[in-house]
Amino acid sequence: MCEILLLGNPLLRERSSTVTEFDSKETLSQIAQLKKTLDEFRRENGFGRGIAAPQIGILKRIIALDLGKGSFVIVNPQIVSVSGFKFTMWDDCMSFPDLLVRLERDSSIDLKYRDEIGIEHEWLNLGHAESELLQHEIDHLDGILAIDHAIDASSIIYRREYEKNREYFDRLVDYNIKPTV
Repeated sequence: MCEILLLGNPLLRERSSTVTEFDSKETLSQIAQLKKTLDEFRRENGFGRGIAAPQIGILKRIIALDLGKGSFVIVNPQIVSVSGFKFTMWDDCMSFPDLLVRLERDSSIDLKYRDEIGIEHEWLNLGHAESELLQHEIDHLDGILAIDHAIDASSIIYRREYEKNREYFDRLVDYNIKPTV
């Protein structure tokens, strides 16, 4: 497993470059590293649905996902439309695993992306779970972190406090992440 960069590492604030060579050894190796890191993180921690390449120090527009049926990647994703309807949630991140952030996300998005061999796809009318996850991961590709979206100063909390007071904190949001592990 590659080291996951933690909050404060300057690479997490960099904008990632577009992937243009899908069949290069470098790109294929980076995709394999990203998928392996996600798979091992899920196995070791019991959670984690996605990871963006910058989180392991690769400044390319690649995201590995596992929605419960095995890992796959999306490359050069672009949000092409948003629903305009918002919901609040507690978001977590592998780059600050001890924290949760209360924020707003669009309830649905439409996405264009390429698969790992470069074929273009559309993913339309994403539900809450996929929509919030992809917004989070695409933010990483642009050097934006969930903490940048915190609703207010009291919206960044320790995970262990959330676990101790789950009912209280869950009443403060519209949506809760469902584990896929």
